[in-house]
Amino acid sequence: MTHVEDELNSQPECWIRAAEEAGRHREALPDPGERVAVVGCGTSYFMAQAVAALREGSGRGETDAFAASEFPAGRSYDRVIALTRSGTTTEVLQLLAELKGHTRTTAVTTDPGTPVMEAADDLVVLDYADERSVVQTRFATTALTLLRAHLGLHTGAAVTDARTALTSPLPQGLVECTQFTFLGRGWTVGLANEAGLKMREASLSWTEAYPAMEYRHGPISITTAGTATWMFGEAPDGLAEQVRATGGLWVGSGLDPLAELVRAQRLAVAVAASRGLDPDRPRHLTRSVILTP
Repeated sequence: MTHVEDELNSQPECWIRAAEEAGRHREALPDPGERVAVVGCGTSYFMAQAVAALREGSGRGETDAFAASEFPAGRSYDRVIALTRSGTTTEVLQLLAELKGHTRTTAVTTDPGTPVMEAADDLVVLDYADERSVVQTRFATTALTLLRAHLGLHTGAAVTDARTALTSPLPQGLVECTQFTFLGRGWTVGLANEAGLKMREASLSWTEAYPAMEYRHGPISITTAGTATWMFGEAPDGLAEQVRATGGLWVGSGLDPLAELVRAQRLAVAVAASRGLDPDRPRHLTRSVILTP
């Protein structure tokens, strides 16, 4: 078993622990009404998109998401949350240094021995969700579960669905597809973006991701036999039928959307195996991007 398989299989237990510990981290996480930005790089940026949509959509306060390198200078926030598995990513550390002393910051990370421990004002360490694999799985979903629980939006059904996602067969014909499009709405747009990234990283697949209502505005033109369109959450009326009419494979969502992401992680590993690739050694990637000045 690869590291990434072992780590993605451990997600239900990680989510249970994160939800149980959310109350202990209350002081490090934003209060209702605070104006918040959530930042990250790569997978963490897509989780930031999901967190921002969940928080603002649940009425807890205005919340934005940015890639750490694209944070808008001069914009005022009560708190900035940085998601960083390694605690060493250059863009995240640079941003936290710029915010030091005038904007309160929280880092959600895995390693208590990294530079982010000094760079952020408040810390949440999820050391049990750390990973050996370059490809992120359990840290991303565990951090999101922690923040869902902090917002009162996590339930045990997500854990149950994750276990189902780990044991149920993937849809017939899915692994053989040559192109994959992932769709989301609201907070699941971030999950769709992350599913596409997992497929590119682990299996070198041609993947795209869009807000679901945007799919009709051009992207559906590439859908045909041998392509798959996967919906995270409830699909817009009529979209499944339109995709099927193209000859493409429609994959609907019957699980909690975060559990659907676990299924997409499994797909990435399965496609990698079918192509003779090692998902623990993705091409041109490292576990953390550390830039030399």
